[in-house]
Amino acid sequence: MSFSSAGYQLLPVLPELVLAVGAMALLMLGAYRGAETTKLVTGLAVVLLVLTGVLELMLPAGKLTTFGGSFVVDDFARFLKILAIIGSAVTLILSTEFLSDPSRRIFEYSILVLLSTLGMMVLISAADLIMLYLGLELMSLALYVVAASNRDNAKSNEAGLKYFVLGALSSGMLLYGASLIYGFTGTVDFAGIAAAVKTGSVGIVFGLVFLLAGLCFKVSAVPFHMWTPDVYEGAPTPVTAFFASAPKVAALAVFTRVTLTAFPGIVPQWQQILVFVAIASMALGSFAAIGQRNIKRLMAYSSIGHMGFALVGLASGTVEGAQGVLVYIAIYVAMTLGSFAVILTMKRNGQAVEQISDFAGLSRTNPMLAFLFAMLLFSLAGIPPLAGFFAKWYVFVAAIKAGLFTLAVIGVLTSVVGAFYYLTIIKLMYFDEPAGQVEPMRIELRTVLAVAGIFNIFFFVYPGPLVSVATAAAKSLF
Repeated sequence: MSFSSAGYQLLPVLPELVLAVGAMALLMLGAYRGAETTKLVTGLAVVLLVLTGVLELMLPAGKLTTFGGSFVVDDFARFLKILAIIGSAVTLILSTEFLSDPSRRIFEYSILVLLSTLGMMVLISAADLIMLYLGLELMSLALYVVAASNRDNAKSNEAGLKYFVLGALSSGMLLYGASLIYGFTGTVDFAGIAAAVKTGSVGIVFGLVFLLAGLCFKVSAVPFHMWTPDVYEGAPTPVTAFFASAPKVAALAVFTRVTLTAFPGIVPQWQQILVFVAIASMALGSFAAIGQRNIKRLMAYSSIGHMGFALVGLASGTVEGAQGVLVYIAIYVAMTLGSFAVILTMKRNGQAVEQISDFAGLSRTNPMLAFLFAMLLFSLAGIPPLAGFFAKWYVFVAAIKAGLFTLAVIGVLTSVVGAFYYLTIIKLMYFDEPAGQVEPMRIELRTVLAVAGIFNIFFFVYPGPLVSVATAAAKSLF
């Protein structure tokens, strides 16, 4: 093989290679210089993620493949990789205060986020079962450690352990499903599986069930959601923000690619699974959150519900459905990161407050913070004309066009139930007596909240760019 042809083979993975080499270089820097480099490593990690995103956008247009077709870069992969990179970069920006504490100067934190992002990018581009598993494990192993990064906190350690044990179980289920699919089709390549799976034999359907169970765990869909509330509550708040954003993008991406490109011949079989999972996730996410008193646990159930709504679009199995999923996840990431910027701001006397009752009277002590948080909560509830309304609109319209009327009706009804607990927080902020003054908002949190808030409030004015990019990305799968 000539040098030029080898270079062309590696071109599709250039952003991933730069991210991997950069992460290793930062690891060496931290290992030699010690904990005082934490701030520098975090700053360089953000720069590295921006560089990776730029390289991803500069790749040649069209569909690129390498490693024998097991790694593919198309419009779908580009869209979701940029979204995952944004989620990871914003998480590192939100983490600066957490890492500035002398007892928590852990330079490894940023490197683990980088390695997890590398896993997400591999996962998003995976075009066979082996590459899928490699990406999934690279993403997950770093997440297990990050969950327990607050080493002096028993809850954080418990969160890491729970996530690890349940994650290992889900990986086993996914591998078992992948081995069954390989056994019955004779190939691990998605295109080869699609060609072999013309009829849903019992063995293939069994394999698909186990494979989807493993993926459901990664998006924290019911009934594989059991880790989510405890891990969200126990992990440090910036880590919870990370869990709720970037890994969800990668997991939904691989969910979409696997179902639509590897199993297009047996849509009715996997559609039944997705309809059940979507209904269960929407229902549990809406009803279980009502009794929560901790804002991070509430966001965990909110996340479960939102993944259910995203799967409504995927269950339709159409281009419109895939487009709906992409629009939904992009808006969801913006709403979630903005909400966590507010949660991270909630500090009194140097101590973080996480009870929902601590938001009482916020509109009187900090009116702008309360207003932007209220808009984000209205958006999460799906109130028009905010961005969250359009996210749900696209997935429900796709479900109706696919004839899934019951699913769409249940989705609308659970949205109404879910609105109750978001409105409860708004009622607390605007109508209850103040619980006390919160500390001034740090510049990085203010920036993230401002960008998320403006995107959320004014999305309806000019939704065209996001929708057109999502449509092109969805079409590249078909």
